Amino acid sequence: MRAALFCMALLAGCAGALLHEDHPLAGRVWDVRAGVFVAPEGALERAANARYVVLGETHDNPEHHRLQRIALDAIAARGGPRALAMEQFDAEHQPAMDAARAKGADAESLADAGRFDRKGWNWPLYKPLVEFAVERGWPLVAANLSRETARAIIADPARSGLPPASAELRATLERDLIDGHCGERPETKRLAGMVAAQRARDALLAQRLAAHPAGGVLIAGAGHARKDSGAPLYLASPESLSIGFI
Repeated sequence: MRAALFCMALLAGCAGALLHEDHPLAGRVWDVRAGVFVAPEGALERAANARYVVLGETHDNPEHHRLQRIALDAIAARGGPRALAMEQFDAEHQPAMDAARAKGADAESLADAGRFDRKGWNWPLYKPLVEFAVERGWPLVAANLSRETARAIIADPARSGLPPASAELRATLERDLIDGHCGERPETKRLAGMVAAQRARDALLAQRLAAHPAGGVLIAGAGHARKDSGAPLYLASPESLSIGFI
């Protein structure tokens, strides 16, 4: 695979959301780098051949999760076990999840061990993905920054341990964060802390994924899948593919 990050957007039919099943773009795949539509089968083939794959989602969109499972099955059918890293589990709970896994835990027990926020994350949407890891024997990786750590970084951005962001990256993240707050701009110091926390989260997501040299798939919000500002920015691997479900 060429030494470049390939990024595409899969335009999914969103029930009751922005796109509907009868929308002309529903189910189509846009290759951002090439600027053309590509066949879904070709996109899945590229995913199977990539060492690391990021599947970006809208968290509460059932169609996105259905498509993620299709992508995972396609990747698994074309290669050996990889790691499934998930934003929905905080990294600090990895030891408990590993211990539960060693005892033959099912998806429900793994969710308990990883302290999955069943209400906040809508467990029924994510259970099939955890079940996939169990059924296929893939390592399940807790990849997210804890809320406590994020709060500490917001209060003191230096805690992120990251070098200063470029002006372009900072502007992109600020814009995304403001949009996520309904257009309300937080006060300057807090916004700077929020940018630092977002970068720290993306860096950790990438680090947790890259810790598995055999390859892996990251399940995360669409913003984290962006190659210009999300986790792929910190994923130092040329064999990477980012797929955003819209």
